[in-house]
Amino acid sequence: MKQSAWRFLWKSQDIRQKLLITLAILVIYRLAANVPVPGVDLAALEQLRGQLGQSGTFFEFLNLLSGGTIQRFSLLSMGVYPYITAQIILQLLVPIIPALQRRMEEDPREGHKWMEKWTYILAIPMAALSAIGQINIFNNLYGTVIINFGFTADLWLPSLSILLTMTAGTMFAIWLGEMISEFGIRNQGLSLIIFSGIVSQMPANFAGLMSDEQYRWINLTVMLVVLLATIFAIVYMQQGRRNVPVMYPGRRVGNRMSMPVKGSFPLMVNMAGMIPLIFASALMQFPAIIASWFLNSETAWVANLAQGVQNVFGGGTGWYWGLYFVMVVAFTFFYTDVLFQQQNYGENLKKQGAQIPGVNRGGPTQKYLTKVQRRITLPGALFLGIVAILPFLVTLIMPQLRNNAGVLLVSSAGLLIVVGVVRDVFYNIDAELKLHGYQDSLLVR
Repeated sequence: MKQSAWRFLWKSQDIRQKLLITLAILVIYRLAANVPVPGVDLAALEQLRGQLGQSGTFFEFLNLLSGGTIQRFSLLSMGVYPYITAQIILQLLVPIIPALQRRMEEDPREGHKWMEKWTYILAIPMAALSAIGQINIFNNLYGTVIINFGFTADLWLPSLSILLTMTAGTMFAIWLGEMISEFGIRNQGLSLIIFSGIVSQMPANFAGLMSDEQYRWINLTVMLVVLLATIFAIVYMQQGRRNVPVMYPGRRVGNRMSMPVKGSFPLMVNMAGMIPLIFASALMQFPAIIASWFLNSETAWVANLAQGVQNVFGGGTGWYWGLYFVMVVAFTFFYTDVLFQQQNYGENLKKQGAQIPGVNRGGPTQKYLTKVQRRITLPGALFLGIVAILPFLVTLIMPQLRNNAGVLLVSSAGLLIVVGVVRDVFYNIDAELKLHGYQDSLLVR
C-alpha cells in the first residue's frame, strides 16, 4: 500500500510555519479589505450595492478579483490589479523595444531585477489612474454621489488624500503578496491574494442564488452542472500538452559513447494561463474610465458620446461580450507568442546538442516550434474566450440568472483562477515536502 508524503505536511516545522504565515497574512488582507475609503457616503453606497450587483459588467469581474472590496469601496478596492497590469505592460514592451530585449538576453538575472523594480514604479501611476476612474464611474454610473471628489479649490486637498489612500492600499496589498512569496508559500503571494478574494465571495454569491424562491433549485442545478463542467474543462486544458519528439546527444562513459536518447519537448495548449482575461478586461475598462471624465461636459455631443461609450463598455451588452471574446482570443495568441519568443527554445536546445528530427538546429528549430505552438494555441484561445463570456451565454439561456452575475463569474473566470492557484500551490507544497526529504513510500503489510 502506497503512503503519500502529504501525511508529513503538519509534522514538518518549516512547512507548517510557512502555511501559518500564509494564513495569517491572508487574514490581515481580508480584515483590511473591510476598511472603507475616508469620505465615502456609506448610506449612498449601501443603496448602490443592489444596483451594482445586477449589472453583470466588468465591475463584477473587478469586484471578483478584489474580493468584493469594490462594492464596499475599500482601501484595497483595486487589490493587486494595477501591479498585474503594469507587469503585463512591461512584458509586452520587452520584444517591442530592442534595448529592453538586449538587457533581458545579456543578463537574465539583472534583467529580472530591473523588470521587478519598474513594475513596482509603474504600478503606482496605474493605481492612481484606476482610483480616479473608479471614483468617477461610481459617482456617475447611477447618478448617486458616493464620494466628493474633484481637483477644485475646495476639494483638491480631500481628493488628494483619497487618491493617496487608495494608491497606498494597493501597494499594501502588493506588499502582503510579496511577504507570502518570501516567508510563506513561495512565488504564490499575489495569486493567493486574488484567490482569497474570489473564495470569500462564494458563500454570499450562492446565498443570493438561493434567495430566488421560484427558480431556486433549477438555478442551483444549472450552476452545479456549470461548475463541474467548467472545472473539468479547465483542468483538461491546463494539463494539455503537445509532445514534440527530440533527439538528445549520447553521453561518453569512459572510452565508449552511448547512443542518442529519444525524448520529447512538451508544448502547453494554454501557455498564457489567465493573463489574457485580465489584460483584455483591463483594456475594456479604459474606455468607460475615460468616458466617465466627460459625462458632465457642458458640450451636449461630448456628454452624449461619453454616455454612449459607458453604456457599451459599462453595461453587459452583446457588443461588450462579443468584443471581450475577440480581445481574449487575440491576446491569448499575442501573449503566448511573446512568452515563447522570450524563452528562445531553439537556441537552448542547440546548446544542449539536441535536435528535432528533420529540423536544423537554432533558428529553424525555433521557427518550427513557434509554428506548432501557434497551431495548438487555437483551442486554448477559444477556450479562454468561452470562459470569459460564459456568464453572458448562460444568461441568454436562463434570463433569471442575470441578477446573480457574481455566481456566474465565479463559475467561469473565477474558477480558472481558483483551479490554477490550487494546482500551483499543490505542486509547490509537494516540491517542499520532497525538498525536506519526505517521499511517497510503500507500506508493506
